[in-house]
Amino acid sequence: MTPERPKGAGAFPRSVEPPRTEPHDPAALYAALDLGTNSCRMLIAQPKGTQFHVVDSFSKSVQLGLGLEASGRLSRASMGRTVQALRICAKKLHKHRVKHMRLVATEACRRATNGAQFMAMVKRETGLTLDIIAPEEEARLAVISCAPLVSTNTEQLLVVDIGGGSTELVWIDLSRVPMIERPKAIMRLHSGFLPDRASPFAAARVVDWISVPLGVATLRDQFDDVKSDAARFALMSWFFEENLANFAPYAEEQAIERFQIIGTSGTVTTVAASHLGLKRYDRNRVDGLRMTSEQIDKVIREYLVLGPEGRLSDPRIGRDRQALIMSGAAILQALLRVWPTNRLSVADRGLREGLLYAQMSADGVLEDGTH
Repeated sequence: MTPERPKGAGAFPRSVEPPRTEPHDPAALYAALDLGTNSCRMLIAQPKGTQFHVVDSFSKSVQLGLGLEASGRLSRASMGRTVQALRICAKKLHKHRVKHMRLVATEACRRATNGAQFMAMVKRETGLTLDIIAPEEEARLAVISCAPLVSTNTEQLLVVDIGGGSTELVWIDLSRVPMIERPKAIMRLHSGFLPDRASPFAAARVVDWISVPLGVATLRDQFDDVKSDAARFALMSWFFEENLANFAPYAEEQAIERFQIIGTSGTVTTVAASHLGLKRYDRNRVDGLRMTSEQIDKVIREYLVLGPEGRLSDPRIGRDRQALIMSGAAILQALLRVWPTNRLSVADRGLREGLLYAQMSADGVLEDGTH
């Protein structure tokens, strides 16, 4: 006689039973997608206090701008890779039933003669509607994303976003804003760079901003024919500096005291990871790290000593970043040559976070506290 199976046999013991995840309210979810020259990135998050909690994410190197510098067009292969990535994003948005979203494309689609046609293709193939945003909005969103890293002691702030196809720089005067209000004053820039005269809050004043049409991919492509690694690096750095001539703070000597640079990009986070000796990337150790000019220069010198082959096998850099790290380092070195500082803050955040903060701030769903 077959014995009866005990009631509950085969069930997971309570100690190892998979934890149940609470379903998210779709009405409380926000999404942000950033389609850049190199990467397609998306975050899905919900407001939590003064910040947000990430529910789902996506990041893929699609190299949308590959060959753009020479042809002026997005190639068929690049568009195909990108559409495949965007299909995954569309599935995630549908799965979470996200209602609030902002999906944007930047420099590669701005510059490409077939950029508008590609946006129509994306809509047709994935159902997603992407906006090609202007450089000013891209710069503003990068600034907003860095608000939590702004020191209350900072009076002059430079936010630098090194992208694949362009680099945005925004100089902000916070000297008239009460110290405790300075991070929140940056967040309030979601409505624009010009101050709202009717606002009762002390405003952050944007002294000047510039979008340089040189990012890690476009700068690399311009000097790809230079064979010497060191010579190519030096030329890229000085060429980038020449493109800063129209930026108002470039011509003026700036005081180092109470001045802060925040750098947001894969270049800056990679340099920080190399400085820390991380063989496995750790965002918690990198985001918010402060590095001196000397520490950054030391890492860049190590990259030059390694050479192309050495950088390819360096686990701190990673294979996805090694082809672009020296053009990014050239931009970073140029900035520190012009504005020496011992207060460069590393931001592992960017357009996606700015898009989320801007949406949530506009809807009033973030608590009004210290970020």
